[in-house]
Amino acid sequence: METAPVPLPSGRFTIGKTFDFEAGHRLASLPPEHKCSRQHGHSYEVEVVLSASSLQGPGFVTDFGDLSPFKQYLDSELDHHNLYEVLDFEPTSELLAQYLAGWFITNMPSRIARQLTAVRVRETQRSWAQFDVAAT
Repeated sequence: METAPVPLPSGRFTIGKTFDFEAGHRLASLPPEHKCSRQHGHSYEVEVVLSASSLQGPGFVTDFGDLSPFKQYLDSELDHHNLYEVLDFEPTSELLAQYLAGWFITNMPSRIARQLTAVRVRETQRSWAQFDVAAT
């Protein structure tokens, strides 16, 4: 069976890759009776979302392997750390997503950094926060 040619619509391509790390934190600005004011931990999932109007290489937004510096950063600086001690802000999921977007834009190769559209941080299977990068 042959595949008939079809017109290709214009648009954008979007990919996502999920990374994970284990860390503890507390939200010290909350009242003492709030459970999140006490030290606790999460199995964090961080998803980066990248988008492009055209593809590179054999047909990639970017090669997933090119995202390894981000994973290395998570592993070396956040994994099995107390986020309250290593970050200079209240480590909510929302602020962590914004921070990780900033790290990605600052430290990844510019071609890849420009493709970042969002970072999602998941503390549990049922809760997440997302930071959407403003188009420049």
